[in-house]
Formats: sequence, C-alpha cells, structure tokens
Amino acid sequence: MAIKKINLFSEEDQEMASIAQALSHPARIAILKFLAQRNDCICGDVVSELPLAQSTISQHLKELKKVGLIKGEIEGVKTCYCINKENINRFSENLKSLFEILNKDACC
Repeated sequence: MAIKKINLFSEEDQEMASIAQALSHPARIAILKFLAQRNDCICGDVVSELPLAQSTISQHLKELKKVGLIKGEIEGVKTCYCINKENINRFSENLKSLFEILNKDACC
C-alpha cells in the first residue's frame, strides 16, 4: 500500500494547512468576522448579511466547521453557529510560531 505524502508532515502542519485553505475564501473571512461580532448566529442571519445564496453560505459554514473554526448546534429546524475560540486560539498561536520562524534573519 502506498504511503500518502501528507502523512510525512506533522499533524500540526497538516492542521494549519487545512485551516489556511478554509480561510482562503473571502466569504469565509466575512462569515468569521460576522460571527465574531455576535455570540451566536442562526444561518439565516448570515444569509441576510452577505450577498450570497443560502446554499453557498451553507457550504462555507460547512467548511469552517469541518476544520473546527466554528461550532454549530441544531436548535429545532435551525442551526446556530458560533466561533470555536479554543481552536481559533490554538491556530493563532501556531501561526504566530510559524511567522516567528519565517521572520528570523535570512541569508538574502
């Protein structure tokens, strides 16, 4: 059986890459900013805030939830989303460490 090349990298690096990929769409950044301004949110509130279709917003929410940047709880027929502060803080620290390494004096 072939070894997947991604498994050659640390779990932390894989997680950071997945989160960076999830953040690579401006709609997802806008969704995170919107959720950060509120303690919780129902999907319909996000739809009324952004110029995108409900199905598109749902896909973006799904991607953000998949990497753990947001949490969602089902309340009846609606899903309430909020920022996953624990994971945001961990990603922030990992990103800070990465940029500290990248900012070290280089040869050129």
